[in-house]
Amino acid sequence: MNLLPCSVAMALFVVLAANVAQGIAASARLKPDVVLLDIRLPDGTGIDACPAILKNSPESRVLILTSVLDDTVVDDAIRAGAHGYLLKEIDGRALVAAIRDVAAGRSTLDPAITVRVMQIVKGGGTTRDVLAILSPQERRVLALIAEGCTNKEVAAQLGLSEKTVKNYLSTVFEKLHVSRRSEAAVIYAQQKKP
Repeated sequence: MNLLPCSVAMALFVVLAANVAQGIAASARLKPDVVLLDIRLPDGTGIDACPAILKNSPESRVLILTSVLDDTVVDDAIRAGAHGYLLKEIDGRALVAAIRDVAAGRSTLDPAITVRVMQIVKGGGTTRDVLAILSPQERRVLALIAEGCTNKEVAAQLGLSEKTVKNYLSTVFEKLHVSRRSEAAVIYAQQKKP
């Protein structure tokens, strides 16, 4: 865990933790102004950690900083209490500005997320269109899984390595909030019904 002092016209400590347990413990102990959380952590997700951090340190503000651009995950993070959601591509100055904004009581969303939400709403969709949250390649992988293919068979059909297929499945499971391929296949089948 790293503590980074930032001066913003007030003493501000940003807590970075390696996992959910560390983040919750450090936040309870240090009562930081801002907690930066990633979505993917070794022992859970930043979304899992957010309510516990805010319960133990209600004055803290939570800022999600991740590489995950997924409408459902953004929605889940905000519902869990996050005050901001940024993508890791953000440059250093913009990150510092976002931390200052969140510390000052404002909320922030990455511009790419704002654009995505606007496109969905203008297109008449909702952010909860289940299969719409998957990339085209993730949908192809899921379609083959729903047909009963093994990872090796999916890899052969799509020209991927088995490890890449496993990575796609991991992302699909996370996006669909499932832990088994059978659950993902059922969701796919239900969404594909005429």
